[in-house]
Amino acid sequence: MSGIHRILVAINALESKSLPAVLKAAQIARACGAQLELFHVLDNPVSADLYALGDLELPDLQRKMQQQAVHQLENIADRLRVHSLKVAVCAQWDFPAYEAIVRRAAGIKADLIVSAAHAGKQRFPALMRLTDWELLRCSPIPVLIVKNPHAYRRPVILTALDPTHAFAKPLRLDQSILRLGHTICAALHGTLHAVHAYARVPSGTLPNVGITPSVIDRIAVQAERAARLNLDRALGSTRIARSRRYLIARDPANAIVQAASSCRSAIVVMGAVSRSGFKRLLIGNTAERILDQLSCDVLVVKSPKFRSRVPRAVRGPHWLATPSTLPYY
Repeated sequence: MSGIHRILVAINALESKSLPAVLKAAQIARACGAQLELFHVLDNPVSADLYALGDLELPDLQRKMQQQAVHQLENIADRLRVHSLKVAVCAQWDFPAYEAIVRRAAGIKADLIVSAAHAGKQRFPALMRLTDWELLRCSPIPVLIVKNPHAYRRPVILTALDPTHAFAKPLRLDQSILRLGHTICAALHGTLHAVHAYARVPSGTLPNVGITPSVIDRIAVQAERAARLNLDRALGSTRIARSRRYLIARDPANAIVQAASSCRSAIVVMGAVSRSGFKRLLIGNTAERILDQLSCDVLVVKSPKFRSRVPRAVRGPHWLATPSTLPYY
């Protein structure tokens, strides 16, 4: 990605008085000279009783709800346009929400998706966050999940790198993470940091016999030296000072959280490798695992070779039949 030219902002709660995802997307758009589109998915199943609608047909009800959503989006957009931002709006019947967001972003050729985290103390928080997780998993376009409501002010951008390419992560993923992190950092006049998690005693390095504390210490020293060399190679000619490079001997999730807390990052930029089935259960997905642990925003990047499996066709409204709409015999 050479730059950010078009940003899709997914808005879930149109009635909310606080829209931090819109605010931060507008900051990035203004800094990058990008266009915005405010997008709302009409994905709730509609229970339509034909006898209760009177003269209103189902297509009319669908159109009325869509127009109402567009009107609310326009009200939000007007507040941004006074700051000379180019803002379009779209409300669309489609489901599920995460697929609809990916479809729309691809349709307008967006370079970035911005969405507020589905956080909070809901009765079923895991279900509420399903949209976040699936959006991160399915989107080939970088996704910024906004968790912190405060505006960016010379933010610290932490890039999470894996130069060892554990679990067969794509070789170009770190380059994409650094490139996007640098783009956001330069636009917002922030500072760029980097973290690399490594195993203090890598698996397979212990001898079968003669294991002593001194042997373990020697292996640990060698592992740290190798990890630092790998990190320096990954960073290449970037201008990230030594004091802003974090080498942490912990699992990736905890290492990233530790580094983010240490440098008070506003955004953590990290990669995600989409998996399914047994491998996903065994290895897990670091992006999903730390989504709840981080208090800052999370920007997830995919490899340039990633191909989304989200169907291109819009599904339209999800109608839910009620007993009164069923034929009577």
